[in-house]
Amino acid sequence: MLVEWDWWTVEFGDAHAGAVGVLIGGCEPGPVYFDVGSGPDIPSTSHWSAYDGRYRRPRAEALRAVCACGWRGAAEYPLEWDAVGDRPLYEADIDLTGPIADWNAHLSLVRDKAAPLPEPLAALLVEVAEQLTATTEDAPLAALRAVGVLERIAARVGREAAGVLAEDGVPAEVVATGLGTTRSKALMLLLTARDG
Repeated sequence: MLVEWDWWTVEFGDAHAGAVGVLIGGCEPGPVYFDVGSGPDIPSTSHWSAYDGRYRRPRAEALRAVCACGWRGAAEYPLEWDAVGDRPLYEADIDLTGPIADWNAHLSLVRDKAAPLPEPLAALLVEVAEQLTATTEDAPLAALRAVGVLERIAARVGREAAGVLAEDGVPAEVVATGLGTTRSKALMLLLTARDG
């Protein structure tokens, strides 16, 4: 099922994008389809707010946090339909603090398992980001040029680091955990390093 992600972080990108998941009868339902008349394309969505029971769509019983990596929050947050009434869910004042907090707790665990950056390198990256931001305001072309240089450095060093990991036989699962990404993305990094 295609999920429309509500949250993401710069640190983990789409590997750990988060969303509000819907439960009906304790299971995640398929997408909701919209009847727009005749035609080959039938629009659909899996956004939680579409499961409001209107227009013969399914009615969500509970919400929970979900992550692109496959993680699902254990806590379920029942919807109070007496308070929602006949309003569409996107117009109702639904409290999403529980699912957001659960997803953030999941990200904390991912972050804790990821390979720590050496402190001098972490400080240098912060300084580079600050310098780039300041340069963007004063000299946007120079900032863009610097970004190009950084991209080339990152690509070269990334290939070298992935090559060392591949030569050492480090499994894709270990690389994925260390980077806070998915196994498939880690595998692509390792395969690219071998081909590079």
